[in-house]
Amino acid sequence: MRQTRRWSLIGLLAAALTVSGCAPKTENIDIHNDKDAEAVMGLDYRDFQNAAEDLVRSMIASGALSKPGGGRYVLAVSTIKNDTMQHIDTDQLTKKIRVALLKSGKVVVTTAVGAEGPEDVMAMKTRQELRGNEEFNQRTVAKKGQMIAPDLSLSGKIIQRNITIDRSRQQVEYYFQMTLTDINTGLATWEDEVVIGKRGSNKSVAW
Repeated sequence: MRQTRRWSLIGLLAAALTVSGCAPKTENIDIHNDKDAEAVMGLDYRDFQNAAEDLVRSMIASGALSKPGGGRYVLAVSTIKNDTMQHIDTDQLTKKIRVALLKSGKVVVTTAVGAEGPEDVMAMKTRQELRGNEEFNQRTVAKKGQMIAPDLSLSGKIIQRNITIDRSRQQVEYYFQMTLTDINTGLATWEDEVVIGKRGSNKSVAW
């Protein structure tokens, strides 16, 4: 009986090794030079990258980010609505835009203010919890009146439109719409739209 169990265990081990050896090969991709990737009907990282680059380029070229007298504007990110059939995180777009704008030297981004509350709660939390707390050296606690209010607000929407070409083909269009608003006046100082279109089989899904 023991001999039978021993051979059973050996057989299971051999089978496991065989299965692992036949597992599909996984490869890392170079997202900066991904020439072999096939287009998909849904949005992928290349679409967000291209849309962000075009929008930032347009924003800078418009002059809306050039502060009179020099210096940098303070930008707050408002609501970016997802009006597509896909469950996407709009931060995929806004984060790329924010990084590019910071690198441009035109703006700084506040994380203490946001449409759905602060992105980083620590800025306010440390003030509320540490002021007057005898366990902390009060000279090192952030003082009142030090936070900088935003000058500009960035909002937008991603829209999807599906168009049937014929019985076998479809076209999917994605509209990346962005607006830059002067918070002091409430006026839009820049707006633009980037359109990404895809055409393929009706069998392909866009969500």
